[in-house]
Amino acid sequence: MEVLRPTLIRIGGRIYRKNIIRQQSYPNEEEDDFYAGPGDPTDEPCDAFMVEETERGFQCAVEVPSPLYKYIIGKKGETRKRLETETRTSISIPKPGMEGQIVITGQQRSGVISARTRIDVLAESFRKKQPFTHFLSIALNQPAIQEKFLQFKEEVLEKCSKDHGVNSSLFQNPAKLHLTIGTLVLLNEQEIQKACELLQRSKEDFIDKTVGGKSLTVEVAGIEYMNDDPAMIDVLYAKVHMKDGSDKLQLIADRLMEQFVTSGLMMKEWDRVKLHATIMNTVFRKDTNLEEQDNATTGKSSFKERETFDGRNILKKFENFYFGELQLNSVHLSQRFSTDSSGYYATSGQLTFS
Repeated sequence: MEVLRPTLIRIGGRIYRKNIIRQQSYPNEEEDDFYAGPGDPTDEPCDAFMVEETERGFQCAVEVPSPLYKYIIGKKGETRKRLETETRTSISIPKPGMEGQIVITGQQRSGVISARTRIDVLAESFRKKQPFTHFLSIALNQPAIQEKFLQFKEEVLEKCSKDHGVNSSLFQNPAKLHLTIGTLVLLNEQEIQKACELLQRSKEDFIDKTVGGKSLTVEVAGIEYMNDDPAMIDVLYAKVHMKDGSDKLQLIADRLMEQFVTSGLMMKEWDRVKLHATIMNTVFRKDTNLEEQDNATTGKSSFKERETFDGRNILKKFENFYFGELQLNSVHLSQRFSTDSSGYYATSGQLTFS
């Protein structure tokens, strides 16, 4: 039963049970609402927050990124009004687009704490709905690897282009070949700075001890696919492993994930990081004929469902393809949907360990 095994949310070092929430949908996402009734267990007062006593009662301030204000305000201010009424508080929220603190004031300390807890739950719930903005990555785009990748692409298109769904648009940009350690939702400069500081702190905490001040020599060799059916593949990736057979790269990736999950900046999806370099992905697919037709008639491109490709021949012919050897010595806090002067993702922060 869900009641016996509820979803848990970590907020400010404490763990809360997430009750089933009734949400009302609106045509515009800007008007999403969230209901937390008076019987919600998050109303229970606790000592997790700093509540200041003032001449008029009590006050508490909470940092919430501005993109989440709309969910706390609700449609036509309904969510904020409901919170204020049910907790007998006043909630002051900065204007949209302006970063600042949400300030809660009230005559009863318990009411202020209840409002603060509900706001935290609201922010955490809707944060999980945001698309990720950044990711921890290890670049694999050294020239020799790019050259071998382009050879792989050329040979696949030469030998397997007649297989269902296979075309040149599926291939990764060689300048953006990388390992992903984990994804993050960073909604303002303060959160980006926190992630950068945490990344630097990991060098002293465990990375230096693991690598001993030396680069990691890895090999990129062999291919594998993500789903269960090789005839219906969405993601094909190259396998990456330490040349000396050690698990140093895996240890670093797992410890980084654990550190960022503990900090609240990253959601834990798996017990271990899956080390892989995406080389073909159907999310990259482009249908040139469809785009040309749409642009000629409407000036817009129609949405098309993600189409898998048949990778059986690719796996058979290129199962052990050798992409090369390279030295790894840095981890990037990369920005999604970005490109720097080298062709790689723009970097918000970087950790170098050799």
